[in-house]
Amino acid sequence: MFIAGLALISCTEEEVGPTLNIADATAPQITAPAAGTAIELNEENAAEVIEFTWTAADYGMSLAITYNLEMDLAGNDFAAPITIASVSELTTSMTKGDLNAKLLSNNVAAGATASVEFRVISKISNDVDNLASAIVATEVTTYLVVIDYPKLNVPGNYQGWDPANETTVIYSLRSDEKYEGYVYFQEPTTFKFARGSWDENWGDDGADGTLETDGADIAADEAGYYKLNVDLNSLTYSFMNTSWGLIGDATPGGWDADTDMTYDTENRVWTLTTDLGAGEIKFRANDAWDLNYGETDPPTGFLSEGGPNIPIAEAGNYTITLILSQANYTYEVVKN
Repeated sequence: MFIAGLALISCTEEEVGPTLNIADATAPQITAPAAGTAIELNEENAAEVIEFTWTAADYGMSLAITYNLEMDLAGNDFAAPITIASVSELTTSMTKGDLNAKLLSNNVAAGATASVEFRVISKISNDVDNLASAIVATEVTTYLVVIDYPKLNVPGNYQGWDPANETTVIYSLRSDEKYEGYVYFQEPTTFKFARGSWDENWGDDGADGTLETDGADIAADEAGYYKLNVDLNSLTYSFMNTSWGLIGDATPGGWDADTDMTYDTENRVWTLTTDLGAGEIKFRANDAWDLNYGETDPPTGFLSEGGPNIPIAEAGNYTITLILSQANYTYEVVKN
């Protein structure tokens, strides 16, 4: 009976380990650089290293923790942050040249001083809420440099099936395997996506918007100026034929009707010469608001999708150029 009682106790009692209460956990905190640090970037100091350090997150028990160092421009509330590093240590680093490239690729103008924020996120599991440090705000001054963005080629019968053609490419501005750009198909065509050669290429076996390695050719049934988007993380893509016009209270049609632009196949730009009044303009695709470009906020001379209106200070005859054939979309407004 005694032995049976011990067995009963052992069957009914279970050891209970420590319980995680995320509300009592302590978030990591950045210790360097200090808040308010001014970071000047230039070609001479491009190789210098910026060190980031932080305290350990405390979950009340020993756990494997991953720390993500994130960066964003002030005012964006880290809605789409740039992840600088994902590490298990309490430190990481980047060169000043790398920081400059990341800011330029996010529409910070060369030579501008931008308010840049950093934070550290600690993560232990997809089932447990992450912990975020306090934000550390810095002031960073950039410099002009030509950025070699990751590219995805768009070979097809419209250009001789050349996977190395540098004029028919789309770009990943955030180096995150998400690519976007515009390519002109002078005729109905079939095409694929490739990384500079046929060694890595993608097509669509089912014409369902998903990509497969060495997949079937993709068909564009009409000639035109196509906006292409590819996400190699999810192996998805989309493409849309576009024509462009100018709209706004500075244009002849006001905000009610586009003034059509003409595509210059030699220079790969859209152009328009017209009379403008004092007021504002935007660029709009396909006579609809689904796709439109305005200035960045704050203004940088580049375009952002759905961005603020572009001011025209005084009336006159202008030549307007829309440039979508490069990584960062831009425009020119020249008074004749």
